[in-house]
Amino acid sequence: MIERIIIIDGVDPQTFYGVNNANISLIRNLFPKLRVSARGNVVKVIGEEHETAEFEKKIKEIEAYASKYNKLTEEAIIDIVRGDAPRRIDAEGVIIYAQNGRPVSPRNPNQSRMVKSFNENDLTFALGPAGTGKTYIAIALAVRALKNKECRRVILSRPAVEAGEKLGFLPGDMKEKIDPYLQPLYDALEDMIPPLKLKEYMDSDTIQIAPLAFMRGRTLNDAVIILDEAQNTTTHQMKMFLTRLGMNSKMVVTGDVTQIDLPRSVRSGLLNALRILRGVKGIGVIEYEKKDIVRHPLVQRIVDAYEQREKEVAAQEEAEDTGSDV
Repeated sequence: MIERIIIIDGVDPQTFYGVNNANISLIRNLFPKLRVSARGNVVKVIGEEHETAEFEKKIKEIEAYASKYNKLTEEAIIDIVRGDAPRRIDAEGVIIYAQNGRPVSPRNPNQSRMVKSFNENDLTFALGPAGTGKTYIAIALAVRALKNKECRRVILSRPAVEAGEKLGFLPGDMKEKIDPYLQPLYDALEDMIPPLKLKEYMDSDTIQIAPLAFMRGRTLNDAVIILDEAQNTTTHQMKMFLTRLGMNSKMVVTGDVTQIDLPRSVRSGLLNALRILRGVKGIGVIEYEKKDIVRHPLVQRIVDAYEQREKEVAAQEEAEDTGSDV
């Protein structure tokens, strides 16, 4: 009799063990000759050497399945233990499987182009109105790269631009002041990674979320780096960010040039970078349109209404200027 210790590190333990430990109970029943105990991310098994070796092999197969699909069913466990291939649940074009096994895949042609650009280029600009899914797809690509061990860490950043409320007046320390600006990034991560696994990634700095100012002086190797809301960077901030790119790393820069919150006298670093870098080898540019909006249908109508009003105001101002020149 020997004891083997198996570390479950590729999947959230809650997903692996199941509700009320139903999955681990099923695994025990499927290996009646072995004594199996589980605590945290450690599974211990006692039995004959060849049987414990087979048990470890099957546990690792089950872990890989759960890590890929972000869920684990009794049917999948039984199929794996019996040596059958689990029923395929792959959908076409899936980037990753989010919480509860929901597939995250491109929902319009521009999202598909963004995935292709990420695969082919080290720097991708994704531009377009709110609700097109550009940030969500970027984070999904980063999480996939992390799961597939194509990178060692994921770094997400945003400029902390004040839009109506002064940063200094917000309560708390610096982290608490900045976190509200970064909440959309947290939301996307929580949708894709189980809570315990996400906490582990955050605690170990495998996933880092930081304001743009914290990027200065760093060289980011073996990473996927995402800059969100890039229209609110200055030209100096954008140059500083882009030159952080290290070896074996990829960058995604997302933004909406119609929602610039910078003072009128400050040029957007995103617009400036697009003018300078368009056509440079290794850089992809994806331009989303209103028709690509994937949120509630009302969002597209809201965007249309605001655009129409802006055109009316611009036409009115032009007419007033023309009248004053006469």
